[in-house]
Amino acid sequence: MRLKDLVCVVVGAGQTPGETIGNGRAAAITYAREGARLLLVDVDAARVAETQSMIAEEGFGAEVMTADVKREDDCRAITTAAVERFGRIDVLHYNVGKSQGDGEVTELGRENWTDIMEMNLTGFYLCCKHALPIMREQHSGVITAISSMAAHGAHMNMTYGVSKSGMNSLVKSMAIHNAGYGIRINSIMPGLMDTPMAIERRASEQNRSRDEIRGDRARQVPLLGQQGTGWDVANAALFLASCEAGYITGICLPVDGGLSARAHL
Repeated sequence: MRLKDLVCVVVGAGQTPGETIGNGRAAAITYAREGARLLLVDVDAARVAETQSMIAEEGFGAEVMTADVKREDDCRAITTAAVERFGRIDVLHYNVGKSQGDGEVTELGRENWTDIMEMNLTGFYLCCKHALPIMREQHSGVITAISSMAAHGAHMNMTYGVSKSGMNSLVKSMAIHNAGYGIRINSIMPGLMDTPMAIERRASEQNRSRDEIRGDRARQVPLLGQQGTGWDVANAALFLASCEAGYITGICLPVDGGLSARAHL
């Protein structure tokens, strides 16, 4: 019960439909198992309700709300709802992101650039903007952003990589600006993960089987030639949210099976 009675807000607690579990849903379930009081947030009411049902099946409770992180009023409403329902915010977990519609500069439509940047980066900034004043009053709090190893170096999803690099930079800046309040802010950078967001879109766009996509990705990973899962990301997030990580702030933690280490050889 490492998060017993802590109020955890999971933004992006639903997931893309698929055969495996996504990062946000896995984090929500993991937090519930560790005793957290949960507010689950997603733009899709049906998907977040499914996460709530899965948590209930394990004997735990969670409250839900819908919100679009591209709207500042919705981001403000997330904080308002958490305070009204629970009285505080101990953990803000931001798991929203997309790469669909991305491309290289000369082929990328401006509306695609704006859509991806607003969801991945601006939404994170807006959620933090409204949660941080509450955490400052408390003189405590944790913010965890789910970034990506795509933040490092060139990436086929150009805008996605830029947005995640910006997220990491924002994490470091906010960590310094809020350290005096006892607030810890970090990001997690998943590598090649077997999640619906990663597998389903590629299988559809490339007209290939899911197992073919999985095989291609797994062969790139040094650690046992296996992709990671949403549970790997959730366990890292649990550690960063717990008191065990009480002296850790401003880090961008790879969860990638050694992929980033090999890239520097």
